[in-house]
Amino acid sequence: MEFKNDVEALDGLRDKFSELKKEITRVIYGQDEIITQVMVSLFSRGHVLLIGVPGLAKTLMVTTIAKILGLNYSRIQFTPDLMPSDIIGTEILDKERQFKFIKGPLFANIILADEINRTPPKTQSALLEAMQERAITAAGQRFELESPFFVLATQNPIEQEGTYPLPEAQLDRFMFSVWLDYPKYDDEITIVKNTTSNLTFDLKPVISAKEILYYQDLIRKIPINDNVLNYAVTLAAKTRPGNGMAADVSEQYLKWGAGPRASQYLVVGAKTHAALRGKYSPDIEDVQAVAPSILRHRIIKNYKAEAENISVEQIIEKLV
Repeated sequence: MEFKNDVEALDGLRDKFSELKKEITRVIYGQDEIITQVMVSLFSRGHVLLIGVPGLAKTLMVTTIAKILGLNYSRIQFTPDLMPSDIIGTEILDKERQFKFIKGPLFANIILADEINRTPPKTQSALLEAMQERAITAAGQRFELESPFFVLATQNPIEQEGTYPLPEAQLDRFMFSVWLDYPKYDDEITIVKNTTSNLTFDLKPVISAKEILYYQDLIRKIPINDNVLNYAVTLAAKTRPGNGMAADVSEQYLKWGAGPRASQYLVVGAKTHAALRGKYSPDIEDVQAVAPSILRHRIIKNYKAEAENISVEQIIEKLV
């Protein structure tokens, strides 16, 4: 990882991304755009909420990504009876009759929070504190989490019985909210053919933790033109009804808009999106590419939008 300059390092990141994607698509078919968004979030130091009906390989995608990243990985199955200590860890009395803290599954580089909306808010908050602070407090002590720290949470949108929807303030901690749709017909043919045979794939780690941290720092150093920065901030401001900058569609159909964290993620997401495509500075197209997944879970429709059956995607499309 010895590069002569940052330009050469960005070329290295683009090549590494191509290698990562090639390895992932050996197992995951027809989800190229989703894979790209997960990688953008990883290199932007963000977290991802994957939303899709059962059977769309959400869990398989996360486990595959964990394998090729060569990082410590924990899967936490969220259930209604899960307590914060079940994921953070707990104190036990050892042989010397001293209290000893035993770390929970949250102490890993990649966390798969499976069906995050099935657990009570108290446990959700324990995870989301770790996402924001990259540290947790337990037994009166603060424990720093190992870097990189990346949370991929899954959510089932159709089975709402016995669920605890994430509050907007907690949803805001996720950089991306990504919708997984059904695969295309040709992709489904490939999926069924490969998964109903004895075909197996021996995945190899493609990138190390040290490299990921290096590239995360590199992304922050990418320059951005003022007009692109202004576009990103203006786009977020246009979602806020009643602030003087709101777009007509926001005044008409939105109750609440996106906060400043959306502006930050639009900029850093655009930088990463540009870098993964071999560009050395983002443009407005890069902001537009990441905008739907960043704004989707940060804007709240009003009763008029519900009555007229206006979707969040339609509103974002008009804003962009």
